[in-house]
Amino acid sequence: MRKKIILSAIIIVAALIGFKSYQKHEIQQSIAHKILRFHVLANSDSDADQNVKKQVRDAVGTYLRPYLEECSDMEMTREVVNEHMQEVIEVSKDVLRDNGFTYNVTAEITHTDFPEKVYGEYTFPAGEYEALEIRLGNGEGHNWWCVLYPNMCFKGTVYEVVEDEACKELKEVLSPKEYETVFNKGNYEIRFKILEIFR
Repeated sequence: MRKKIILSAIIIVAALIGFKSYQKHEIQQSIAHKILRFHVLANSDSDADQNVKKQVRDAVGTYLRPYLEECSDMEMTREVVNEHMQEVIEVSKDVLRDNGFTYNVTAEITHTDFPEKVYGEYTFPAGEYEALEIRLGNGEGHNWWCVLYPNMCFKGTVYEVVEDEACKELKEVLSPKEYETVFNKGNYEIRFKILEIFR
């Protein structure tokens, strides 16, 4: 009898985990259609490559910021970025050149698989997202990322701190359930005290 109870409990837990995984996937896909991310991949993990990656981030941010302020939706943001893609590449190359680097730069809006990423108090679920991706050299180093639309990148001077205005814009773009998923790491983690079943 005890074995049947344990087996039934395991089946129920497995079913709930499967349902929650499916639910998280659906939520992630829904969120992905509403945001545009910004992704800068460093050439390598050397201190010099990581440092120049941040300088490229800053320079591109300074260049794009006035254009992004005019964007009212994701489609307009995508169009603006595409219109200025060559300038984004040139700005990035200028930073590399000024720092003595000769490796190449590519930039494009593409679909990229991201792991789960934490940005301030927000945790964006793993999955495929559309992103402006800048690749420096081999693009094999640790990357930097943020959310380009709604603009959570270039509101202030400290990129890892999400300002109140950016939080408000994200809340307006996402549904209440989607926002709940990403805010404060969401409420979709499964916590079962499985060991209690075996006591």
